[in-house]
Amino acid sequence: MEDASTEPRDRRDEATLDAALGEAADAAEAASNSKVLDVVARWGFAVMALLHIVIGAIAVALVLGAPGQAEPTGAIEQLAANPWGPAVMWTCFVGCAGLALWQLSEATLRARHLPRGERLGKLVSSGFLAIAYGSIGFTFASFAVGVRSDSGESTAAFSEALLNRPLGAPLLIGIGLTVSGIGVYFVVKGLGKKFKEELRRFEGTHRGHLVSGLGVAGHVAKGLALVLTGLLFVMAAATNDPGSSTGLDGSLKALQHHPFGPHLLLAIGAGFIAYGVFALIRARFGRM
Repeated sequence: MEDASTEPRDRRDEATLDAALGEAADAAEAASNSKVLDVVARWGFAVMALLHIVIGAIAVALVLGAPGQAEPTGAIEQLAANPWGPAVMWTCFVGCAGLALWQLSEATLRARHLPRGERLGKLVSSGFLAIAYGSIGFTFASFAVGVRSDSGESTAAFSEALLNRPLGAPLLIGIGLTVSGIGVYFVVKGLGKKFKEELRRFEGTHRGHLVSGLGVAGHVAKGLALVLTGLLFVMAAATNDPGSSTGLDGSLKALQHHPFGPHLLLAIGAGFIAYGVFALIRARFGRM
């Protein structure tokens, strides 16, 4: 027969384990709040801002007939095309890795203090951003060691592999609608100026009006680009043509073949540059 005294002992052991895990989580959270991670994460924000500026410049150049890839890989290739390319790539990798780690701590360590519903939302949003920033960092590292890639071709290959699987078409449509939904979120955030919470430092100042204008233009332009990118996924699934799903670069270049498309491409390119400048300001003065 089991000794009744073992039950309280098991409870004490469980409480001790919970306390130890709590102390470990508190220590990890304290480490994630360190000045070093704050500086590295802000540098990561600056790297992402620079990518948006370069992508915007490439989009504007496309209107003028210049070649280029208006997407992260194309922007990274432009940054790598200088004598200090490898050093720049590794430096940008460190920033993106730090930003991904910071977002991961937001999704897990700091989110544990939130109510259950908010905790789940934070886990999804910050977790997604951690993956996104980590993948950009991985691309920087790949370029640093001489391994180049084309995100448009990778996206088309991913779409083709998915369409060849059972229920692949509905899944690809779901991905497209999700990407477009994120784009709509950016448009709504921009038009509603919901980004102001990130830069309260300039609220009510003349600089604040300029920053607000950059934020509106940038968020709307990025949102429109994401909506177009998502629609390409949907079209690829509907027409069973994975080659038409070519990511951000393909969605922007497709505008060149439509009436008023070049004007819209020019506006989106300028908006990406505005978003990049806004993000640089946020990297320096925004709250983390």
